Amino acid sequence: MRMKTGLGVLTGLAIAAGPAAATTTTQTFSVQLQIQAQCVINSTATLNFGSAGVLGGALGTTNTDQTTSVSVQCTNTTPYNVGLDAGTTTGGSTTTRLLLNASTSETIQYKLYTNSGHTTNWGNAVGTDTVSGTGTGSSQSFTIYGRVPPQSTPTPGTYADTVTVTVTY
Repeated sequence: MRMKTGLGVLTGLAIAAGPAAATTTTQTFSVQLQIQAQCVINSTATLNFGSAGVLGGALGTTNTDQTTSVSVQCTNTTPYNVGLDAGTTTGGSTTTRLLLNASTSETIQYKLYTNSGHTTNWGNAVGTDTVSGTGTGSSQSFTIYGRVPPQSTPTPGTYADTVTVTVTY
């Protein structure tokens, strides 16, 4: 019987003491992300002058005006310039772009402006005829003001051009 009592005492002591204490060690590490100056063009939209008969109207004095937009997103505080090139039609320039009828090779002149008064040309020479801005980290939208001035009306058909937007930062 004594043995049973001795074992009971040992078992009781083991339970009272509980499990062996665990030891731990710790170490820290750094977390970082470097943001670099960057700009992206979020969206562009077609500049559609619609349909026209005689360019300039019956008296030959009416402009055909339309607008479109471009959205740019740059990192906060990043200065940038938005430029528009001369388009893809041969003979066009940033001051007088050309819409081309691919079937007849005829063209229609058009212009792009930075303002609703159609007085400030929108080109691609940084510091001369681009639109400047400073990034906010959010998308910023710019209106492009297009104008087809009165001119001789060419053959009926579809006239098109492609303009490239460049953001310099």
